[in-house]
Amino acid sequence: MKFQSLILMLLLSTTLLAQIVPSGFVNLKETLPSVAVELRYYGENNFMGQRIDGYEASICYVSISAAQALKVVQEELSSFGLGLKLFDGYRPQRAVNHFVRWAKDLNDTTMKQSYYPNVQKSELFEKGYIAARSGHSRGSTVDLTLIDLATGKELDMGTGFDFFSPLSSPTSREVTPQQRANRLLLRSLMLRHRFRPLEEEWWHFTLENEPYPTTYFDFSVR
Repeated sequence: MKFQSLILMLLLSTTLLAQIVPSGFVNLKETLPSVAVELRYYGENNFMGQRIDGYEASICYVSISAAQALKVVQEELSSFGLGLKLFDGYRPQRAVNHFVRWAKDLNDTTMKQSYYPNVQKSELFEKGYIAARSGHSRGSTVDLTLIDLATGKELDMGTGFDFFSPLSSPTSREVTPQQRANRLLLRSLMLRHRFRPLEEEWWHFTLENEPYPTTYFDFSVR
C-alpha cells in the first residue's frame, strides 16, 4: 500500500512540474502590453486545422531575456507607427510531439491547400518543415510579423505564417519588391537586437545567447 502511495505521489509531482511556468519565463503581454498576439496553435487556423496539444490558453510565454529584447524592437518600431504581432513563442514539447504524429498520418491533408499546396505531406520531415525538436521549446524562439499600429493590419510579407514553401524564405525572389522590403525590415530589426533568423522562414527568430540552449520544456500554455 505504501509503495502504491509513493508511486501516486511521484506521478502527481511529475504532472505538477509539467504545469508550472519556470521563473525564467514571462507572459509577453504582461511585460509588453502593446504587442499583438494571435496564438495560432491555440485555435484551428494553422497547418493542422486543430488546437495543438499543450495550448490551453492564448498566452505567449517567452524567456525573460527574449521579452526584454522584443521590448526594444517594439519601441523602435513604434516610432514608425509599426509594431510586432506574435504567432508563437514558447511551444511545449508535447505540441511538437503532436506535430510529429500528425505528419506521420498521410491521410490527414485537411489544410494542404492553405499551408503546403506544393509539398507532399510525406516530404515534410525531409524538407525540414516538421522536426522532433523545436527551438521554441527552449523559450527564446518566436514567430512574428509586423503590423500597422493604427489599423492592426499585418504588413504584406508575400506568404502567410507557416506556409511550407521556398516562397517563405526571407530571401526569396519570387515575391514582390515591397514584400521583400517588408521582410528585410523585420529581419534587420531582429538581427540588430540579437535575434538569429531562419533561412527557410521569414517569421522565425531565435535569441542569441538564449538562457536555456539545451533545455526543452513541456509545461502547458495555460
